[in-house]
Amino acid sequence: MTQQIILATAALFGGLSVVFGAFGAHALKKILSTDQLQSFEVGVKHQMYHAIVLLVLGLTPKYTSAPIYWCFTIGILLFSFSIYGLVLSDAKEKKLRFLGPITPIGGLLLVSGWLLLLIHAF
Repeated sequence: MTQQIILATAALFGGLSVVFGAFGAHALKKILSTDQLQSFEVGVKHQMYHAIVLLVLGLTPKYTSAPIYWCFTIGILLFSFSIYGLVLSDAKEKKLRFLGPITPIGGLLLVSGWLLLLIHAF
C-alpha cells in the first residue's frame, strides 16, 4: 500500500470523525437519547483513534503494510459506520437490525490490525 493512499484514507476518516462528532454533539443531541448519543460517540472515537493510527502508519514507511491498512480501513467502515447506522435508524424507530452483527466483525478487524502491527514490529 502506498503512503499517499494511507495518508489520504487517514485524512478522510479523521475529517469525517470531526464532522460526525460535531453532528452528534449539536444536531443529534436534540433527537437521540443519552444511550444513543453515547453509542454514536463510541463510533466517532474509534474512527478517530484508527484514523490517527493510519496517519502514523502512512508517515512510517517501515509499517506501510497492505494487510494492516485493510484491517484498519475495513474495520473502521464496519465498526463505526454500523454503529452510526444502528443509532440513527433506532432514533427513527426503524432499527436496521442486520447491522448489529456487522459491528463486532469490524471490531475484530480493528483488533486484527493491531495484532498484525505487533507481528510486523518484530
